[in-house]
Amino acid sequence: MLKINRALLSVSDKSDLIVLAKKLVENNVNILSTGGTHKALSNENISVTEVSDVTKFPEIMNGRVKTLHPKIHGGILGRRGTDEKVMDQYDIHPIDLLVVNLYPFKETIRNKDVEINKAIENIDIGGPAMIRAAAKNHENIIVIVDPDDYSEFIKKYENHELTLEYRQYLATKAFGHTASYDAAIYQYFNSTILKNNISDQFFYTGNLITKLRYGENPHQNAAFYSDDINFDQNNFTRSKKIQGKELSFNNIADSSAAFECVNQFESPACVIVKHANPCGVAINENIKDAYSRAFSTDPTSAFGGIIAFNRTLDGDTAQLIINNQFVEVIIAPKISLDAISILKDKKDVRILETGTQNQKNYIDYDLKKVPGGLLIQTIDDGKINKSDLKIVTDRIPNETEITDLLFAWRVGKYVKSNAILFCKNKMTIGIGAGQMSRVYSSKIAAIKAQDENLDISGSVMSSDAFFPFRDGIDAVADYGISAIIQPGGSIRDDEVIAAANEHNMAMVFTAMRHFRH
Repeated sequence: MLKINRALLSVSDKSDLIVLAKKLVENNVNILSTGGTHKALSNENISVTEVSDVTKFPEIMNGRVKTLHPKIHGGILGRRGTDEKVMDQYDIHPIDLLVVNLYPFKETIRNKDVEINKAIENIDIGGPAMIRAAAKNHENIIVIVDPDDYSEFIKKYENHELTLEYRQYLATKAFGHTASYDAAIYQYFNSTILKNNISDQFFYTGNLITKLRYGENPHQNAAFYSDDINFDQNNFTRSKKIQGKELSFNNIADSSAAFECVNQFESPACVIVKHANPCGVAINENIKDAYSRAFSTDPTSAFGGIIAFNRTLDGDTAQLIINNQFVEVIIAPKISLDAISILKDKKDVRILETGTQNQKNYIDYDLKKVPGGLLIQTIDDGKINKSDLKIVTDRIPNETEITDLLFAWRVGKYVKSNAILFCKNKMTIGIGAGQMSRVYSSKIAAIKAQDENLDISGSVMSSDAFFPFRDGIDAVADYGISAIIQPGGSIRDDEVIAAANEHNMAMVFTAMRHFRH
C-alpha cells in the first residue's frame, strides 16, 4: 500500500485546503508549497516548506517559473524500485501526493471585457506539467485536482485504502482536468484572437451534472453535462429543481426546447412543448392568460407536456395548470411561494427555477453526432423585425397581421420542419410539424385547429422555408388565412405570389430560413 511521506500542495482554488493540510500534518506528512498556497498554510501555522528551498532556485518572472525543476519533476516522476539510484545521485526526494488545481483561466475569460494580456497571464504552465507527470506516474503517486475529492481521499488514506484502482480514478480525473483547461485556452484564442467560428479542431468539454436512468429508450445509457466554459449563470443547465422526480433524458431535451422558445419573447409568454415541438404558444398581459391561450391550442397534446414561462409562476397560474392537465415539467425564472404551496401535493411534477435569462456574450454551437464524425453549426439566433419584411403581394398586411406574422415566425423557429403555423391574436391556432410535405403540415395545422373549435379565418400562416409550388398556398386558401410569412427564394416564387394574390392574401418574405431537423 502506498505510503505518503511528502506532499506538494499548490492550488488556485483553496476550498478546504486547510482541512486537508492539517490532516496531512497529523499523519507526519511533510508539505511543500508555493506562492499563495504557502502563504495560506503559513497563516494557519501549518508547517510547510517552500519549493524554492528544495530547488535552491527562487521563483522568478513574477511567479511564471517556480516548479519547473528536476528536483520537483524528478520527485513526481520517479519510479519506486527503478529510479532510486539516479534520484540519490541528484538528491531528488520522492513526492507521494500532488494536490494542484490551476490558475482560474476559465473564470477570467467569462468576463467579456477581460483584456487579452490578463487572460494570458492566467494560463498555467507549471501546474499542468506537474498534474500530467503525477497522473502518468499514478502507480507511485496520488494526484488530486478537485477539492471535492479531499474528504474521500482522507477517508481512504486513514483506512489504508489508497488502492491502484483509486489512484487510476484520480489520474483519469487529472488528465480530464488538464484536457479541459487546454481546450478552454484553445477556444479562447480561436474565437477571441483569430475571430474564427469554424476552427481546424473542435473541442467540447463538460462537467457531469447527473447520470440518467436511461436515454431516449430504456436500453440506452445517458448522462447530462453542463458546458465547461461557455455558459450563463442563469441558463437552463443551471436551473434549480424546486421539487419533483429526477429529470429524464426526454424531459431535459423538451424542457430545453421550451426554455429557448419562451425566452425570445419580451411580453409575458407561455410555451407548451410535447416531443420537442411546441404544441401551444401565446403571449398576453399576464402568464395566466398566456397559459390559458397556449393550452387552448392543443389540449390533447399538452397532456404530459412541458410548460415554460418567462415570468414568475404565481399561485393562480399554478392552480389553473393543475386543474387543466397532467404536466411533466414546469419552468419559470422564479417560482412564487404560493405556487410552491399549490404544487407541493403533485410530488412527481418537476418544478425548475431558472433565474432571469442572461444575454449570451459568447459563440454557441449546435452539435449533432454522425457515425465517425460531428456536425457543428452556430446556433440559430437569427431574428426578423418589421423593417426586415419584404411585402411581395398586392395586398399589404395590416398592423395586426404584421404583429401576428412576426409572432408566428418566432415560434416557427422551434418547430421541426417542415413547419407550418397558424396564428391569430398572438397565439398559435394550429401547428403542423415534422412532415415530409409542406402541404401535409398545413393540413395537420388545420385539423388541429378544427378539432379544438378554433376559428382559422383571419389567421396568419408561417412557413420555416419557401414554398416550392403554389399548392401550399392553394391548400390553405379555403381556411381563411389572411397573410403569410415565409423566406422566399424559390424558383417559382412568382407562381406562389400569384396564388396569394388570387386568394387576396398578403405575403411577406424574410430572406431567412429556419429549418429545424
